[in-house]
Amino acid sequence: MTVSSRWIDIPTNGDSFQGYLALPKSGKGPAVVIIQEIFGVNSHIRAIADQYAADGYVALAPDIFWRLQPRVELGYDDADRAKAMELLGKFDLAHAVADVGAAAAALRGLPEVTGKVAAVGYCLGGRLAYLSAAQGALDIAVAYYGGGIHTQLDQADKVNVPILFHYAELDAHIPADAVDAVEQRFAGKDAELYRYPGADHGFNCTDRASYNQHASALAHGRTLTFLGEHS
Repeated sequence: MTVSSRWIDIPTNGDSFQGYLALPKSGKGPAVVIIQEIFGVNSHIRAIADQYAADGYVALAPDIFWRLQPRVELGYDDADRAKAMELLGKFDLAHAVADVGAAAAALRGLPEVTGKVAAVGYCLGGRLAYLSAAQGALDIAVAYYGGGIHTQLDQADKVNVPILFHYAELDAHIPADAVDAVEQRFAGKDAELYRYPGADHGFNCTDRASYNQHASALAHGRTLTFLGEHS
């Protein structure tokens, strides 16, 4: 076993919620918050946390749906997607940004964390990585196919940390003009943006029909390089 994992409590405003923590074999390293999709801290998100731990990071995936239903774990079939959309409809974005900040703060307080705190978010989590960077909660941010970022570009000037965007060319949820708007808004900033030809929304997830091995591997390599260069 190269990594170890457990659920931990994350304090926030007199309350607490849980997150899935994965530690590297060395037991210490820089940190990364892994921010879930709308399907909860499911097996896919936990596998990503384990992957980053294997890469030498202390990885924490906070349960950002905890106010609605703690420890949601959904798959990608039609029934679970409907449940996920129902949760999303009740979701408070500002609370979630605060929760990502609480997760980052919890990581900074862990003796195992020896470097900066980044965030890597997927779909909804990509948007939260961007907004959390704008709130000053992170040292580095990475957004995979973050829907809605182009509608909140008024926050871009607040992003004063390195940020990386991954977008899928065939993503019907995020049209090309939305990606263009993000790219133009971050021109000249400490930002990188990549588009993946032939890839669709969710291309990083092996449990989805849209999984694209080439795009997933390329994006992960670029993310590790980005984190390594800025840590």
